[in-house]
Amino acid sequence: MRIKDIELGYISIPLVTPFKTALRTVDSVNDLIVRITGEDGTAGYGEAPPTAVITGDTKESIEVAIRGYIAPAIKGMDLDDLPAIMGKMEKSIAKNTSAKAAVDIALYDLYGKYKKQPLFRLLGEKDPAAVKAELETDLTISVNETEEMVRDSLRAVEEGFRILKVKVGKGGTKDVERICAIRKAVGKDVRIRVDANQGWTREEAVRTICSMEDAGAGIELVEQPVSYHDFKGMKYVTEKVDTPILADESVFSYEDALRIIEEHGADYLNIKLMKTGGIHEALRICDAAEEYGVKCMIGCMLESKVSVSAGAHLAAAKGCITMADLDGPSLCKTDPYLGGPEFDGPRIRMTESFGIGITQIPVAFQKI
Repeated sequence: MRIKDIELGYISIPLVTPFKTALRTVDSVNDLIVRITGEDGTAGYGEAPPTAVITGDTKESIEVAIRGYIAPAIKGMDLDDLPAIMGKMEKSIAKNTSAKAAVDIALYDLYGKYKKQPLFRLLGEKDPAAVKAELETDLTISVNETEEMVRDSLRAVEEGFRILKVKVGKGGTKDVERICAIRKAVGKDVRIRVDANQGWTREEAVRTICSMEDAGAGIELVEQPVSYHDFKGMKYVTEKVDTPILADESVFSYEDALRIIEEHGADYLNIKLMKTGGIHEALRICDAAEEYGVKCMIGCMLESKVSVSAGAHLAAAKGCITMADLDGPSLCKTDPYLGGPEFDGPRIRMTESFGIGITQIPVAFQKI
C-alpha cells in the first residue's frame, strides 16, 4: 500500500496545572498533528510538540520540515518497505527530530492498521514473552515552593499514583528541602524519581544528591543532573553517587546511547520519541540496551495521547523498557481523542485495536 496523502493540523489542550521545570513553564499542550492516508483510505496519526529548549524544534520549524522536505521525499512510497521510507525521511533533512517523530509515528500507526495488528504486538514479535498488557506510569510534580509541591504530591498519591517524578534543579539546598519534605509527606512506600532537567553543575549535582542520600530521602533515580552535552560531567556524577543516574537530554540517537553505555556515563537511558525522531531510531536504542543489559525508561515531552500512545506501544513491546514516564494525558484537562490505550491514572492498559489505536482526532487537516 502506497502513501497517498499527508496532512497537517494543530490541537490545543489546557493543562490541569502549569507544567514547571528548570527549563520552562507551560500552561497548555499546543501540538502539531500529522495524518497519513494510504491508498485504501486508512489513516495513521502522529504528533509533535514544539519543545525548543530541548529539541530545538518550534511550531514553525516542524511544519516547514514536514511540508518542505519530509512529505515530498516519502509521498507515494510503498508502506511494505517501511525501512526504506524511514531512510528516505532521515536523508531528507538533518536533525528536526520532532518533525520526523510525528511522521514516523503516523507511519507506524498506518502500518499496524494495514497489517491489522496492534503496534505493540508487531514490535514485540522477536520476544513475545516480553510483551506487556499493562504499564504503570509516574506522575510529574512541577517545581514550585516546597509547600505546593507537597500538596501536589499528596494529591497524586490520593489519585492512585505510586511513583512521583519530582522536578528540581533550581537550587541545590532548596532541592534537598523539597525532596525531603515530599518523602516525609508521602511515606516510604511511594517511589520518588528526581529530574533536574540539566539544572545543576556536576559539583552541585554530587553535593545535592549526596545530601539527599544522607538525609534518607530514598530516591529511586536522578534524571539528567547536568547539561546534555556534558558527557564527562554525567560520568563524573554517576561515579560519585550511589543513586542511579538516568540520561535523558544526553540521549537523542543510537550513537548517543552507545556512548553513554560504553563510557558508563549513566546507569539508565530515557527514550523519548521526540528526541529519537520516532520509533524507528528508538528501536535501535532498545537493541543497544538489550545487548548491554541496560534498563530504559520510556518518557515523553509535554504531549497528548497520540504520541504518548506510541510510546506506550514501544514500552509494551520491549523488555528493556522497565520504567514509564507517560503522564502527558494525565496532565491534560480533557482527552479529545477516540481510541488508543486506556489511560486510567497510573495505569495504561493496551488494547487490541490496530496500529496505535487512535481512530478520531477533532482537528481541521490541510493537505500538503
